[in-house]
Amino acid sequence: MPNILMTRIDNRLVHGQVGVTWTNTLGANLVVVANDEAAADPVQQNLMDMVVAEGVQTRYFTLQKTIDVIHKAADRQKIFLVCKTPQDVLRLVQGGVPIRFVNVGNMHFAEGKRQVHKTVSLDEGDVAAFRELAALGVECEVRRVPDEAGEPVGKLLF
Repeated sequence: MPNILMTRIDNRLVHGQVGVTWTNTLGANLVVVANDEAAADPVQQNLMDMVVAEGVQTRYFTLQKTIDVIHKAADRQKIFLVCKTPQDVLRLVQGGVPIRFVNVGNMHFAEGKRQVHKTVSLDEGDVAAFRELAALGVECEVRRVPDEAGEPVGKLLF
């Protein structure tokens, strides 16, 4: 069983808050970015690597590769899994990745989305994905930083 400390949804993927604050708080030694676009973009990977705490490794996998290899993780790997959307997390869960809790950090406002929290805006696809995650027993909460109180996503949807 992979040692996934936490899964986070953040449309910015890895930035200072994720790469240092969350990683240090969790005690993670590996950040796995599960995102098809980032997995194919070495420039974006290099930028994200610059903001990860010293001594923490990074991996950039497509969603399918994450599904295929996550169960091969060593016990010593303390994994912080980062995704861009709730649809990505849902695909991982449906693919057998053992995710039981999701931290929702940032989902920026865009046309067609409604703001449900300071840093979270959702469209119907996002809402449907969160509802499916809830039906699969995955707890989701909005929390930007570790010292902030979390708010259940369900309170924002239902």
